Amino acid sequence: MNSKLKALQQRRVALQDRAALERRNLSLHFEPWQKPLTWADKGIDAVNFIKSNPIVWSTAFAALAHYKPKLASKTLAIGWGALKLLKGAKSIL
Repeated sequence: MNSKLKALQQRRVALQDRAALERRNLSLHFEPWQKPLTWADKGIDAVNFIKSNPIVWSTAFAALAHYKPKLASKTLAIGWGALKLLKGAKSIL
């Protein structure tokens, strides 16, 4: 029994070393992607924040409509069109 445990422990150490080496090699391949993926992650976090806080959208649009009504109407038209386009594409897919 002792020899089995020793063999298992040696195998475990060998596998841990191999896993560490593979992680190191994998991290070298993904190093150039680290910064763009970080920015993408921050963007996703920002979108999720805005989705979960609709008051932010409302306040920003109200301020825009108050100070720049023409720009607000253009923004509303573009946003409404984009929303209809997305809903149409969603129903097709």
